[in-house]
Amino acid sequence: MKIVILGAGALGSILAALLTRSGEDVSLIARGARARLLAERGVTLRGLEEITVEVPIVELPGESLRGRTCDVFVMTAKTYDTVSALEGVRGLKPEMAISVQNGVVKNEQLAAAFGWEHTAGCTANFSGEVLEDGAVLHTRNEGLYVGELPEGTSERVEAFVRVLQDAGVKAIASDRISSLEWSKYATWLGMTAVAVLTRVPTHILFGDRDLAVLQTELTREAARLADAAGVEVVDLGPMIAPKSMAEATTEESVATLQQAGAALVAAGTTNHRGSALQDLLRDRRLEVEETYGYAVSQAAELGVDVPRLETCYRLLAAINGSLRTAG
Repeated sequence: MKIVILGAGALGSILAALLTRSGEDVSLIARGARARLLAERGVTLRGLEEITVEVPIVELPGESLRGRTCDVFVMTAKTYDTVSALEGVRGLKPEMAISVQNGVVKNEQLAAAFGWEHTAGCTANFSGEVLEDGAVLHTRNEGLYVGELPEGTSERVEAFVRVLQDAGVKAIASDRISSLEWSKYATWLGMTAVAVLTRVPTHILFGDRDLAVLQTELTREAARLADAAGVEVVDLGPMIAPKSMAEATTEESVATLQQAGAALVAAGTTNHRGSALQDLLRDRRLEVEETYGYAVSQAAELGVDVPRLETCYRLLAAINGSLRTAG
């Protein structure tokens, strides 16, 4: 299968390495120093895998991709880079385009570039972190969900899921992908601002009672927003459980999060940090407008009261402003 992956951060590198090792025809689009490093040394994974794989690297803009067809295009770049990054692959013709990005704006952006008929839904429940030496620490492999929009599955979805599974990715074809995307989004909104503002790793983020209460309140606001948008949120496991958090008592929700934190400790995954916290610790721009900003604007449009999400949006936007000023 011919697969083009845009973005050589943690998730893009993990997918590229595993799919290439499995024998798929992969092109990984990167830029600058990251592109040169991967071209010279290959993609190195640590953690769940201990491998180095030579992956074909294409530098942005991908002039060599113009007019080229592929079976699957995977967007993994940061949300604020989406429009410019897609401009760099104008002319690429994928049969199916998906995005593992945070939030729910991504599908409209893919459709604007490739057409709705070539756009499918996707949400990722796996994670990693780019280390100082350029290797990627693969910390979680709990699920990569793919499905047709707004719902249903298809042969192209099933075929790609099989390819992912053969490569070692825990992939699932879903017939309700919009619901899963919003479920991940609601959970991400609940935990990300708390992680960034406290700078604590995920097991502490979940294990601390006060932080668990705040995450519960934020996730409940996000779940109400999803409901107003006509989308039902569901649980995808202890770390992504917006339905339970919305319906349970606060104490029950806190207990669930604390259990998830204890499970990370028991599994030895005390090094897990959300991608936004990773960015902050490296003085990199945060994904704010396309995530929290979108939630706040949608809430205003739909008449949903989200005071905690709005407060987090303003705080994260201020942090972003300071990062740009410092840079």
